[in-house]
Amino acid sequence: MFLVKLGGSIITDKAKENTYRTDTTTRLATELTHANDPLILVHGAGSFGHILAKKHHLNDGLTTPTQTLGFAHTQANVQHLNTLILQTLQDQGLPAVSLPPHALTILDNHHPKTMDYTTFHTYLNEGFLPVTYGDVALDTTLHGSICSGDLLMQLLAHEFHPTTVIFALDEDGLYTANPKTHPDATFIDTITTTELSHLSTSLDTRTDVTKGMQGKLDTITHIATQNTTVILVNGNKPNRLQDILQGKKTRCTIIRGS
Repeated sequence: MFLVKLGGSIITDKAKENTYRTDTTTRLATELTHANDPLILVHGAGSFGHILAKKHHLNDGLTTPTQTLGFAHTQANVQHLNTLILQTLQDQGLPAVSLPPHALTILDNHHPKTMDYTTFHTYLNEGFLPVTYGDVALDTTLHGSICSGDLLMQLLAHEFHPTTVIFALDEDGLYTANPKTHPDATFIDTITTTELSHLSTSLDTRTDVTKGMQGKLDTITHIATQNTTVILVNGNKPNRLQDILQGKKTRCTIIRGS
């Protein structure tokens, strides 16, 4: 089984609020049709979620009526993005169904408290493509907070034990330094979790409401230590995701536990 995340930076323009990258997502949906095994898809919130969440400081919890309204607006925004993605997937013949975290997950001070995995299992068994996404969710300590796509990847990897976990990003993979600021950075083809823990690098120096790249590296390490292969691939480059799904070699970073 494949567990795939489409990063918010490739399916949206993260600098422009509510800007959906239709052409890129359509191409990625076409590539997903070449998966020979069942898959679960997670997508980021991108500019449909991060801008509002940052504006209302939603990851700090809900303490004012303004934040509560911002929480509701953010939920509606990311749900709209999810609908756009479902339509794109379905147009390519994929039986995509939405499993929104705000209805299936409860957090406790940002940490998962409950998660309805049964619905995921049932849809998979019936031949559907479950799609979930970065969202806001109830939080027993903070009243409400953010349930990131990376957290969902970690939870779903632990539950389903996929053979391969794929993160489609806006970079080719990992480098010895940030390639955006260090042109001499060396690309990393393969790396172990032990080596990863010593690597001081980032695919993106920007921080966002979901802890940015450091949070992603923590998630990747956690998943890879469960004897699961994690692959980072550039979702902006045609056919690279498809090649991985078909077991072909392509430019990417492969992370394995050690």
